[in-house]
Amino acid sequence: MAYDHAEQEQLATLKSWWNQYGNIVTWVLIIVLGAYAAWAGWGAYQRSQATQAAQLYEELQKAVAAQDKEKVQRAATDMEAKFAGTAYAQMSALAAAKSAFDSNDFKTAKAQLQWVIDKGNSDEYKAVAKVRLAGILLDEKAYDEGLKVLAGEFPAQFANVVSDRKGDILVAQNKLDEARAAYQAALDKTDAKNPARQLIQIKLDAIGGAPVKKAA
Repeated sequence: MAYDHAEQEQLATLKSWWNQYGNIVTWVLIIVLGAYAAWAGWGAYQRSQATQAAQLYEELQKAVAAQDKEKVQRAATDMEAKFAGTAYAQMSALAAAKSAFDSNDFKTAKAQLQWVIDKGNSDEYKAVAKVRLAGILLDEKAYDEGLKVLAGEFPAQFANVVSDRKGDILVAQNKLDEARAAYQAALDKTDAKNPARQLIQIKLDAIGGAPVKKAA
């Protein structure tokens, strides 16, 4: 069918526009489609990583249940090397640290906890690692180092646990006034229904009760 005059004008206008902007449009489309493909590919990669990490974590949990500490450490090391960006890596390191601690391998336990502190991407997991590491340092009588680990900011829900652990270290240093203040802070930040309050209160009473208030 022959084009009428109006259609011919439209075609001519379209050809002229394409000659002027066609290359730009093509490159924009290439960039957009390429970006979408990359995004889709990255999503698939992340899903694959998460699946593999979950499988390795399951193996680690079985090793923990079997008390196979060597296999636990191997699985944790593999997880940290291959899937460091996943939550499974942090959970694996914490599990490996406990396994090592239960085996009196404090060096490995500290290394696993330090990995979470240095490499973890969750403030909550980092907080757990710091509190546990401070506990090991308390056992090793590395008191100043333990207090240093507990310095700085923590998620609000860990305030009572951190203060309680500080109190333990301060008692070991015979800094009883500071320990009382720490235990009292732990009590103040612990919910009334939390069973941990009773233990904190026992520790506070054992060193003389509530901290003495300074005169104004």
